[in-house]
Amino acid sequence: MSNEQAGIDMKLEVVVIPVSDIDRAKQFYASLGWRLDVDLAKDDQFRVVHFTPTGSACSVLFGKGVTTEKPGSVQGLHLIVSDVVAARADLVARGVDVSEVFHDIGGVFHHAGVEGRVSGLQPERRSYGSFASFNDPDGNGWVFQEVTTRLPGRIDSRATTFASSTDLAGALRRAAAAHGEHEKLTGQHDENWPDWYAEFIVREQAGAPRPA
Repeated sequence: MSNEQAGIDMKLEVVVIPVSDIDRAKQFYASLGWRLDVDLAKDDQFRVVHFTPTGSACSVLFGKGVTTEKPGSVQGLHLIVSDVVAARADLVARGVDVSEVFHDIGGVFHHAGVEGRVSGLQPERRSYGSFASFNDPDGNGWVFQEVTTRLPGRIDSRATTFASSTDLAGALRRAAAAHGEHEKLTGQHDENWPDWYAEFIVREQAGAPRPA
């Protein structure tokens, strides 16, 4: 039986990044405004530092005795944002060296490194098509990717989650507004609005059309 058939959730929760100077890395990731979850030292040979990016369900971990990879060897870590221009401006204001916004010569997604980079937003500002990049002090590479509408099926309904009560409240407000439009079109009062709200939110996260 496959994992999908068995319904086993496998959620990526922690990414380990190799650093050479733990305190320097800790200061850098704190400067991004990320939440410090753990800084635990068992002895001189083992220390774990754990940060979570704002709004993320996945965290990053670094320290001593946690990886054998070379510091700076991790590249292409993607941070999904709804507005890449605003995300870049926020980090620049925090003193972080961030690349200019760029898109790939091939359209959506992007090549490794700086190959195929074209300055500026993706011309139609297509979802998944605009980026900005930055590195931590060791050279581990991060990429902002602007996603405003997800590809159909990208998020399964079982994985519908919210990073904060603010995010959930925003989804409920959008569902309420859309439901009001729905009632105007049908000319009927829908007493089953909780189910309609739920279906709207699930479809919105999956990038699918709103319910009829």
